[in-house]
Amino acid sequence: MATPVKRTSLEEILLKHELLSPTQLSECMQRAESTATPLREILLEEGLVKEEPLARAIAEQFGLPFEPLHEFRVDPDFFSTIPVEWMHRQPFAPLSSQDGFLTIAVTDPQNLRAIDELELLLGQEVRLVVTTKTAIEDGLAASEGNKQALTRIQAELHPVLVKEDDKGEEILSVESISRDQSPVVKLVDTIILSALQKHASDIHIEPNENSIEVKFRIDGVLYPAMEPLAPSVHSSLISRLKIMSELDISERRIPQDGRFKLHVEKRTVDFRVSILPSVFAESIVIRVLDKSSITTGVGGLNLDVMGYPPEDLRRFRRAITRPYGMVLVTGPTGSGKTTTLYGALNEVHSPEDKIITIEDPVEYQLGGIVQIPVNEKKGLTFARGLRSILRHDPDKIMVGEIRDAETAQIAIQSALTGHLVFTTVHANNAFDVISRFVNMGIERFNFVSSLSCILAQRLVRAICPYCKVPVPADPDLCRDSGIDYERAKTYTFYEGKGCHECNGLGFKGRRAITEFLDVNESIKEMILTERTSSEIHNAAFAQGMTTLRQNAVQKVIRGETTLREINRVTPIEDIG
Repeated sequence: MATPVKRTSLEEILLKHELLSPTQLSECMQRAESTATPLREILLEEGLVKEEPLARAIAEQFGLPFEPLHEFRVDPDFFSTIPVEWMHRQPFAPLSSQDGFLTIAVTDPQNLRAIDELELLLGQEVRLVVTTKTAIEDGLAASEGNKQALTRIQAELHPVLVKEDDKGEEILSVESISRDQSPVVKLVDTIILSALQKHASDIHIEPNENSIEVKFRIDGVLYPAMEPLAPSVHSSLISRLKIMSELDISERRIPQDGRFKLHVEKRTVDFRVSILPSVFAESIVIRVLDKSSITTGVGGLNLDVMGYPPEDLRRFRRAITRPYGMVLVTGPTGSGKTTTLYGALNEVHSPEDKIITIEDPVEYQLGGIVQIPVNEKKGLTFARGLRSILRHDPDKIMVGEIRDAETAQIAIQSALTGHLVFTTVHANNAFDVISRFVNMGIERFNFVSSLSCILAQRLVRAICPYCKVPVPADPDLCRDSGIDYERAKTYTFYEGKGCHECNGLGFKGRRAITEFLDVNESIKEMILTERTSSEIHNAAFAQGMTTLRQNAVQKVIRGETTLREINRVTPIEDIG
C-alpha cells in the first residue's frame, strides 16, 4: 500500500483554519511533548477543537477524503468476513469493497502498523478515508451486526449454566463476547451491551406462546430490541440471569428480585432484576443503573437542565432555600422525581450543612452527603431509618418516598422542628397530594403547617434536534388534543423524522413538565377550612399557577415536543 503523502503539518492546518490560537497551539504542543501524548488527543481532551473539524484537518494533512458517516450502517456482508471486535479495537469501519480494494474509514491514518496488519489478515489492499471516532462507534452500534450475531447465537444455543467469577462480576466487552464459548452468555451479554449502547433504562424479556420478546425502554417508551427469540431459548436465558442475580434457579412459581453488577468498558453498571411468573413462562424486567456516567451528570446537575418553565423554576428555587419545611415532589414512577430531588440537593448543598438521605435504593451517589439504603429484610424501613437520621443532627433530609402514615408523621415532625425535608409521594397532580395525606390519617393542621410547596411533574420526549422538521397542524389531532385548529394554524409544529442520532425514533432525551403549587398562607387557610377543591384550584391559578397540560402545550408551541407525546402523558383539557 502506498503511504499517504503528507502535504503539510497538522499544526499549520489548525492555524490556517483558525481552529485555535498560536498560544493555545504552543501550550498543547508542549504538553503533548512532555506527556508523549498525540496532539489530537490533547486538543480533544481540552475541548479546544471539536471532533469533526479536527478529523477534517487530519484528512487534509494526509491528502485523504473526509467522510462524516451520517446515518451510516455497515454492510451486513462485512460482518461475515471481518470480526466486529477488530472494527472496535482499531477503530475502523468498512465502507466498500471493489476492484480488489477495501475502503475503510479510520480516525488515525498514521497508524500504519494496524493498517498493514489488517491488509495481511484480510488479504486485500486497503484504501483510507478519515472520519471521527464517534461516527465509527455510532455506525457500528447501529448496524445490523448485532442482529446477525444474535441469529448465529440462537442457532447454536443450548441450555448452559455459567458460574460467575470470584468477585461476582462479568467482564463485558465486544472482544469477550466473541471469545466466550457459551452461546447463552453471548446472548445475555449482547442484549445488555445493546441496551447500554442505546441508553435504555430498562430491559423487558416477555414470553409469549410462540416467541420471546425482548424490548428496551428508551426515554420512557418501550421499543422492540431485536427479532423475537425462539421459546426454546427462554429456560437458558432465565437461568443465566438468575445465576448472575444470585436467585433460586429452581423456583419458577413466585416472584423473585435480585441484582448484579458488571464491569463494562472501564465503568461499573448496576442492574436490578425482577422476575414474575406469567401464563407462558417467567417474565423479566432488568433496570439499568449506569452509576458512573449518571453520577458524573448528577454531580454537576442543577435544576436548569431539567427544562422547567421559568416561573415554576423560580418559585421552586425559592422554596428549597427556605430554612425549614417540606418540599414535596409528586408524579408516577419514572417521572423524574429522584432527579429533581438530586438537582435540588446539589443547589442547596454547602459545607456548612449536613444532609442525610434515605432511599430505596440509593441509585446515584453524591459527594459530601450521607446516603442510607432501605433494607426492609433487615428491618431498616423508611420510618426506622428516619428516626435514626434525626439523632445525627441533620440540617436537610431527603426521604426517597412516603409510603405510609408512620413515615409521613415523622417527616412532618422533622419539617416542623426546623429541618428542610425533601420527599416524594405518588399522586396524579399537586392537589391530589393533599387528599392522599388526609386519607393516610394525617392530621390536616400538622401537614399543612409543615408543607412548603408541591411540585407535580412528568417527563415528555424531546424532538431529536438532528432530524427535526416542521409539519402542518393536523385538524383531527388538534381537536383530539383540545386545541382550537384555527389558532393552531398560526403556530409552527415540529416532528422528528428519525435518524441515526435518535436510532430512528424521532425523539432524543426528555424534558420535564411541571405543575407548581406554592403553599402560601392563603392556600394553607383554604385547606385548613376544608374549602372545595375547585376553590383551591381557582385561588392557585389566580396566583399564577399553570397546570401540567398547559405547560405541556407550551412546549409543543416552542417546538420542543409533539402533541401526540403530550397526549400520552397528560390528560386532555380544553384550553382553546
